Amino acid sequence: MNSHDTEFLEKDPNIGSYSPPTDGSSLEASDRPLWDHEVKQEEENDFKYRSCSWQKTASLLFAEYIVLAIMSFPWSYSVLGLVPGIIITVGMALMVYYTGLTLMEYVLRNPDLKDICEIGQHLFGSRVAWWLTLCGFLLNNTFIQGLHVLVGAEWLNTISNHATCTIVWAVIIAVVSAVLTLPRTLSGFTYFAIFSALTMFASVIMTMAFAGTQAHPDKYIDSQPVTWSCWPKKGTTYVEGMTAFLNIAFTFIGQVCYPSFMAEMKDPREFKKVLTAVTVCEILLYTITGCIMYVYIGNEYMTAPAYGSLTEPYKKIAFTFCVPTILFAGVLYSAVTSRMVFDKIFDKDSVHRTHNTVKGWATWIGVISTTWVIAFIIAEVIPFFSSLLSLMSSMFGAWFGFIFWGVAYLRMKKEGRGKEWFKILSPWEKFKVCINVCLIGIGLYIFGPGIYVTIQGIIDSYAAGTVGGVFTCADTGL
Repeated sequence: MNSHDTEFLEKDPNIGSYSPPTDGSSLEASDRPLWDHEVKQEEENDFKYRSCSWQKTASLLFAEYIVLAIMSFPWSYSVLGLVPGIIITVGMALMVYYTGLTLMEYVLRNPDLKDICEIGQHLFGSRVAWWLTLCGFLLNNTFIQGLHVLVGAEWLNTISNHATCTIVWAVIIAVVSAVLTLPRTLSGFTYFAIFSALTMFASVIMTMAFAGTQAHPDKYIDSQPVTWSCWPKKGTTYVEGMTAFLNIAFTFIGQVCYPSFMAEMKDPREFKKVLTAVTVCEILLYTITGCIMYVYIGNEYMTAPAYGSLTEPYKKIAFTFCVPTILFAGVLYSAVTSRMVFDKIFDKDSVHRTHNTVKGWATWIGVISTTWVIAFIIAEVIPFFSSLLSLMSSMFGAWFGFIFWGVAYLRMKKEGRGKEWFKILSPWEKFKVCINVCLIGIGLYIFGPGIYVTIQGIIDSYAAGTVGGVFTCADTGL
């Protein structure tokens, strides 16, 4: 059997080398879990990192995707129209599912890769790639934290009718989130994740119900009825359309955390179950929410997030139910970031990493605090929801959502096949190579024009006076 005929490669934990399963099966069918030795090594540790079942991992991934960004879909649909909006939503879901499976296979072939930075170096064969990936990883995650600081301050302004300076609310959200990030393993977040996903789901259902039962959207004018369209409305600019597309893309692109999730699973081969369950729910929830909210609110009264289009008291009720998600989604990304940085400070066998020590906890708290200080600054410098989503999507989603995994597939197909690797592939494999080249192209398109569109949109928003200044006390409530 040739090495490239095996679907996955198995690592022998005793000698540290890779070899195909001796019975001719793939790693998926292997009876001896590759990661059992790591689980056994952690039995005497205070912190057991490889402790997540696929169900616990699913709860984390559901909490990552059932988030406030769902409430940006109605706005995106109002710009793109129902038909293009639905097509982009389903297409993006399937692309992210496919790239997720590619990522999973790549990690299973190379089980020593524990995070996105190590994958970046392995993919591009350079230590420079490791550092560039690290920078992108840290910025991506802290931008997401900043988004949740921003939205948390919006919620506090909304329910309190702007009782105090917005900066104070942002500080409160950042401090509470930092405290909630204290658990050192992802399994310690599973119950919070479940609660977050359930309350956000309830918030989405209530928002759709309120949109249908209220007499009219907020700020309704009798002379301007609610209108909606299956296609983009006349006069829609390229900048508006691309921003709407990037909002949808951002909500789906979460692959940057997948390696960290797999690194804490008892058996990472079960990650496919997690991806499949989450993808099905995403398609249903995102499209239904986008369609219903857009039809009831229309082009004229749409806001992002869509809570702002509800009248009182519906707005405050629905918005309040998403508070656990506002907190948890930021906490999850902070935990993944902090864990990666923490693991680089202390090696795998360090007592500070495996047991309760003063130095270990002081370092952990210091790393967490740093991520939330940076997130607070980001929230104050870019104080608007849609443009922040688009900026993150174009800057980081292009690489972590598409380019990395297109390159990963090509690397796996080249492995062991020599310079003539493409010629000896089957027709189906050649077709998949073309698909992955297209994914790389999509990523480059998002990265190039996407950044231009987002920056132009931010400039236009400031010029039009539709957003407040930086570090301002102005009311940001919906």
